[in-house]
Amino acid sequence: MRGSMGSSPRASHRLSASIEDVYRRRSQRSKTKDSEKPFHLSLQERNPKCKFPLLRLVLLVIVSGTFVTLIYSPDIYNNNHPPHSASRQSFVERWIWGGSDPRYVSDLDVDWDDVSKLVKKVNLRSEYQGIGLLNFNDSEINQWKRLTPDAMHIVLQLDYADKNMTWDSLYPEWIDEEEEEDVPICPTLPKLKSPGKRLDLIVVKLPCRNEGNWSRDVARLHLQLAAAGLAGSSKGYNPVHLLFVTKCFPIPNLFTCKELVAREGNAWLYKPNLNVLREKVQLPVGSCELSLPLSGKGNVHREAYATILHSADVYVCGAIAAAQSIRMLGSTRDLVILVDETISRYHRSGLEAAGWKIKTIKRIRNPKAEKDAYNEWNYSKFRLWQITEYDKIIFIDADLLLLRNIDFLFGMPEISATGNNGTLFNSGVMVIEPSNCTFQLLMDHIDEIESYNGGDQGYLNEIFTWWHRIPKHMNFLKNFWSGDDEEVKQKKTRLFGADPPILYVLHYLGLKPWLCFRDYDCNWNVDILQEFASDVAHERWWRVHDAMPELLQQFCLLRSKQKAQLEWDRRQAEIGNYTDGHWRIEVKDRRLKRCVDNLCNWKEMLNHWGETNWTDSDLFTPTPPAITTTSLSGL
Repeated sequence: MRGSMGSSPRASHRLSASIEDVYRRRSQRSKTKDSEKPFHLSLQERNPKCKFPLLRLVLLVIVSGTFVTLIYSPDIYNNNHPPHSASRQSFVERWIWGGSDPRYVSDLDVDWDDVSKLVKKVNLRSEYQGIGLLNFNDSEINQWKRLTPDAMHIVLQLDYADKNMTWDSLYPEWIDEEEEEDVPICPTLPKLKSPGKRLDLIVVKLPCRNEGNWSRDVARLHLQLAAAGLAGSSKGYNPVHLLFVTKCFPIPNLFTCKELVAREGNAWLYKPNLNVLREKVQLPVGSCELSLPLSGKGNVHREAYATILHSADVYVCGAIAAAQSIRMLGSTRDLVILVDETISRYHRSGLEAAGWKIKTIKRIRNPKAEKDAYNEWNYSKFRLWQITEYDKIIFIDADLLLLRNIDFLFGMPEISATGNNGTLFNSGVMVIEPSNCTFQLLMDHIDEIESYNGGDQGYLNEIFTWWHRIPKHMNFLKNFWSGDDEEVKQKKTRLFGADPPILYVLHYLGLKPWLCFRDYDCNWNVDILQEFASDVAHERWWRVHDAMPELLQQFCLLRSKQKAQLEWDRRQAEIGNYTDGHWRIEVKDRRLKRCVDNLCNWKEMLNHWGETNWTDSDLFTPTPPAITTTSLSGL
């Protein structure tokens, strides 16, 4: 539940009072230096015989006091948001000292030919033609007046964000989601006051820093949210266009490319859906609060769960179990899976029998990955944005289970996800809105944008920096951090096994349950993977497996090499005398006796384990005939 906006009255009062006191002292010093002394000298020099110097001095004090009162009057700062210190600071800087905040300054030279081409695309009715100008300098404002001489120009004044506000304060790594000790509250950003006149076009000049982190810029975000809020405040059904002048693309999930009317060079013209925009600006400014679903209801026939498999079939079993968990919870949304040519007809038949609608894709190579590296083809996830027969998609990784229905997430905007580390989101569960032009945006920048982890998650975090936090229970990671004390570990274990479930989604990190013996979590037998080990979570996955039709369970059988690997790890744990003692457990997994390849004597393989000339060439796995949904119907 989101808390009310703003800080505690006592803290706000202290902060506001201290800043006002600083301004008052500055004003008094300024008055002493620049007003009283020169004025006093002027009086003496111009009229040394003046009979009323005391009266004039009194008048000076009254005028000065009135001026100071105006400065600190709440009406001066009321821009449809509560008075706060940042607003007062901005006002004083602009109108007393004439300063400008360098965070908001754009050094881009406006190409007026490009701008002129876009302005002509706006159908301005002659009786209105209102243009709002935000973040332009005086010279540029005069040029706008020359470019559109018949229009009414309104220079929009926006108070600056507090100078102490950083991206980390808008996107903290952790918030108290359960509100056990505190109610998470986002910092406030000043809003634009409605000019009281109709605006057909709002034009904004956005800064774009040359350094790599340009998309995580408080001023840049502030200007776009303020413009969106002003456009959304428009009454009636009259359309409002927004034109951004910037060398970097605007926030792609605030102003979507589907709403892009045209682009000329560094000028971007949008015609947004105002109803949707009004809802978006009601979202928390960052991940500093939990977001709630938007009020609008979508078309359930244009909503789907989706996942992707490429380069190997090792996750086929996981995808089948994920589909099983969704259907067990009563969801009737479509299930869509993207696969490449490496997924055989046999494995596709199992996926289809589990309920997945299969779409074949061409893989996308990560240009910054090394050949045959784990992340070489993970940019294939961008293909999700090409599933345009759906308006909303909840993407899920193939190594997780749904424990509770999450259909309500279809009411969330793009990108909604759980927090990961730092200011980033975890892409294992995320809400997206398919669009071919968004896909093209992702493709256009793959050579220039650096992913923090070398994968798709890092890349998407650079594109969608304005994301919306959903509770961590929607994508709860199966792991125990090295810093977790025993109480935290016990709490996580209770969450893994709670019945009825508390978690919505359980995300299986480390070695996957279907690649372990079902008797216990095999992560225990590998020292660097023990942080992912949980027998309770492991058993929960196998419950879903056992609810699957037996014909689908065959897609979770173990290959001989994997059996040998598990036994090798068990022996190493025995040699190391691991204190958890799982290596002592007798394995009774029936899959040990099922052979799916032509080297069924997997124990013999251990004699050659680790040899450099040992290859997979002798482990050819025959492909059984594809199964049909008809064969499942009788089960």
